[in-house]
Amino acid sequence: MTSSDDGGYVHDPSAFDGEGRPADNRKASADAEDDSNDDAWLERPVHPEAGDREFGRRGWVLVGMIVLAFIVAPGLILLTPPDMDYWFALLILPLLPATMLALTAVWATTRP
Repeated sequence: MTSSDDGGYVHDPSAFDGEGRPADNRKASADAEDDSNDDAWLERPVHPEAGDREFGRRGWVLVGMIVLAFIVAPGLILLTPPDMDYWFALLILPLLPATMLALTAVWATTRP
């Protein structure tokens, strides 16, 4: 039994042109339009300096969260009274600012 007998995919190099596209061009017109729109950035790429890369409000919120996670939270752990539960002081206090920092970092680095 060969792979062509079971109805699975069999790669045929002669079915593709030199650029890796199907040689027979049997695509529907909608698929061809989608491909042309998707490949437009390859022909006219945008220079990185042309993008909107300001530090702005998102950057300052991220800096504030870094200060909270790396300075304020460890300070609270050091200053907590000895009667505080071990689980709360060493697991929950660092976990909450770390989670907030992670969420803020994702928010700050994604552009609308």
